[in-house]
Amino acid sequence: MHVGIDASAWDNERGFGRFIRSLVSALAARDTGFRYSLIFDRTPDLPVPDGVEIIVAGAGRSMSSASSGAGARAGADMWTMSRAAGALGCDLFFFPAHYSYYPILSRVPKLICIHDTIPERFPDLIFPTKRNHLLWQTKTRLAIWQARRVLTVSEASAKDISRILRVPRDRIDVTTEGPFDCFRPIDDPARISATRSRHGIAGDDRVLVYIGGFNRHKNVLRLIEAMPAILDACPLARLVIVGRTTGDRFWDNVEELTAGAARDARASGRISFTGEIGDGEMAELLAGAEALALPSLWEGFGLPAVEAMACGTPVLASDRGSLPEVVGDGGLMFDPESTDEIAQAAIRLLTEPDLRDSLREKALNRAAGFTWNKSAELTEAAFCRTLGK
Repeated sequence: MHVGIDASAWDNERGFGRFIRSLVSALAARDTGFRYSLIFDRTPDLPVPDGVEIIVAGAGRSMSSASSGAGARAGADMWTMSRAAGALGCDLFFFPAHYSYYPILSRVPKLICIHDTIPERFPDLIFPTKRNHLLWQTKTRLAIWQARRVLTVSEASAKDISRILRVPRDRIDVTTEGPFDCFRPIDDPARISATRSRHGIAGDDRVLVYIGGFNRHKNVLRLIEAMPAILDACPLARLVIVGRTTGDRFWDNVEELTAGAARDARASGRISFTGEIGDGEMAELLAGAEALALPSLWEGFGLPAVEAMACGTPVLASDRGSLPEVVGDGGLMFDPESTDEIAQAAIRLLTEPDLRDSLREKALNRAAGFTWNKSAELTEAAFCRTLGK
């Protein structure tokens, strides 16, 4: 079976990029009779696995750069990529993220991955203008209309897509995600200590880590606002926030977060922003942390949770969206709209050693169920169902 794949998001360093790179690598490594062609909007910066055909069709603004929200992808590029996809002669065309969708004027069966319905749930938190929202709605409707089937990454998202986007549940397939190989327990205290030192973390600091974006639905401000109460119970607590702080993401709220962190004089000295860091360093930071904190109002999957659990680090997670499904017994849940509940969950983990040790073991066991090979296997099954096989 020849599968064409939109690779517009290949160089995106956030979830969509990690998803397509990891999934395609896992698909290419399986000897199950599939052949893959990737269509790029520009020559990729990051490596592509062996045995996968590369087609560069675009020539202007890439989808990765357009995702900053500073402008829109060029219509001419979309038309060029659409024509290239239509002329590919593949048995099936796959969009790993529908945010990079473009219409394809051919009868080739299409499988489109819709990761979540966050834009539909929280349009006021996601879109800076009504025009942005309208364009998104139009693209989503067209993508669903063209797709023979829809793929998503959790049962929670499948339910949302069926209920909110009105896609029949029997047209939706569910795959999964997994951690990179570097996310695993690290039995080298010197490595962990060096990483902590680089980020100004003292040896006796009890670290909570946030990893992710700074869009408003990520709810990081409430996590920051919970720090004074956490410090009352555990004065050595430190919140380390990992993610791009340049402010060039699509309508993020970095300035609001830095202002919130500075609001309480005592807490401000216990909150730090690392900016973006590499995966290896991130794994070392997680391995030396007490917990990962994810206060998001909604997630379609929540890959940082799996990465943390694979390091043996428990997760303090919102009880919304896919996070209960992903984290399971590998962490503690809280109402993300309650600053008090966020604080109390953190305090329990920081002050109850037996609980923390139990959660570490459960987190490792939970993470073992999430792999990219499993994702590839489930995605191949979706390819076959899309073709009626």
